Amino acid sequence: MARVPGDDGLIADDVGYWATEKHDYLVRYISISRAARKRYLPPKGPGGATFIDLFCGTGRSQVRDTGAWIDGSAVAAWKQSVKDEAPFTNVIIADKDPEALYACQERLKRLGAPVTCYVNEAAAVARQIGQTPTPYGLNLAFLDPYSLDLDFSIIQSFATVKRMDMMIHLNQMDMQRNLMSLASDSDQTRLDRFVPGWRDSVPRSGQRAAFERRIYEYWREKVRKLGPWPSAQQKLITASSNQPLYWLVLAASHELAHKFWGESLDDGQSELF
Repeated sequence: MARVPGDDGLIADDVGYWATEKHDYLVRYISISRAARKRYLPPKGPGGATFIDLFCGTGRSQVRDTGAWIDGSAVAAWKQSVKDEAPFTNVIIADKDPEALYACQERLKRLGAPVTCYVNEAAAVARQIGQTPTPYGLNLAFLDPYSLDLDFSIIQSFATVKRMDMMIHLNQMDMQRNLMSLASDSDQTRLDRFVPGWRDSVPRSGQRAAFERRIYEYWREKVRKLGPWPSAQQKLITASSNQPLYWLVLAASHELAHKFWGESLDDGQSELF
C-alpha cells in the first residue's frame, strides 16, 4: 500500500473512497453491540473487551479521490467505543510493516488507548493470540487484508478463542482478476492459503463465475465446521462504476452477534449469500 505524509506528523495510507464505507460498517457494529460489550467491562465483568486488527496499517488515511483525511480501522474502532462509553480494554494491532505499525500505535496512544502491538505476519500473530487463554472476555477481530491474502489459519486460530467475533474482508476483485491463474498454478498459491483443500473438493468445470461461487461456498463451509458460522447477510462494497471490490462478512458463534450484524447492515442494501 502506498504511504503519504499524514496531517498529524506521522505517515499515513493512501486509500480509495470505499475505505470510508467499510469503516462505517465497522463502527456501526461496534456501536450497536455496545450494551453487550459493557457487560464484560469492569466492574461488571472481569474479562474485558478486546479489539483486534491484524492488518492495521498506519491508523490514518488520505482518500485519493477527494484528499479527505479519515481514521484507520483500529483508530476508528477505539474512538467509537469511547464515544459509546464502552471502551475496549485492549486494542491489539499488528502489521508486518514496522513503520506503519509504529504510526498506528502512536496515534492510538495519543488517544489514550490500551494498545498491544505485534510486528509480524497476521497468521503468526493469530496463532499467538489463539494460544492465550481469554475465558471471560469479549473479542472482536477485524480481518482486513489488502487483497485475497487471508490465510485460513488465522480463522482456525481465532475459532479456538471463546467469544471471538470476526468481521472479515473477502476480496472479490482479487478473486475475479486472478482466480483462474491461481487455480491453474500447481504450486501453493494465495488461493490455497485462503481456502485449503479446495483442489480436492471444488470442481473447476463450468464458467468462471460458477467456479468462484463454489470456492466461496467451500470457504464458508470450512469456517462453519470450526464453530463460528458465517453470516447469511453480507455487504458488497463496490467502486463508483459498480465494480465489485470486496464482501464484508461476520463469522460468530453467538446469535446475538449475528443480530447486531444484521442491524449494522440495515440500509436496504445487504445481500443474502
